Amino acid sequence: MTTADTAPRPSDSGPSDLNQSLGFVRIVELDPAGRAAIEYRAGMHMCHSGGVVQGGFVTGWIDAAMAHAAMAMTGPDVVPMSLELKVSFFAPARPGLLTARAWVERRGRSTCFFEGQLLDATGKVLAKASSTLMLADRGRIEQASSAALAGG
Repeated sequence: MTTADTAPRPSDSGPSDLNQSLGFVRIVELDPAGRAAIEYRAGMHMCHSGGVVQGGFVTGWIDAAMAHAAMAMTGPDVVPMSLELKVSFFAPARPGLLTARAWVERRGRSTCFFEGQLLDATGKVLAKASSTLMLADRGRIEQASSAALAGG
């Protein structure tokens, strides 16, 4: 098991805007066997209805944990691309420290199946998700993204 206190970054320029937007705190676990755990801090700015975290954040946290589990399993030359994502919400997430955990259920050559969950500080499962991920070549993804951003 590998642990880390900072998120993987494309450069050494500091935390990504995405991680900041999601309330990233730290990576608790990155395991090459295909497991990950990430802590997030939910704030009131992420809430609706008097303190219930909006479901998109819950989905994003679990999705990010599944992607990190895939990257821990495959290495830096592979980008996990979501093909399908299903989330079930069991209880409202509230402001405070939350942990997203994820693990590989089945690995194929280019497609993998992951599961994950979001837990509150007491360990109560607030949401559960499953995802089908395509393992894509990082070079091809970055080249396509550069071309799209350049307008062609």
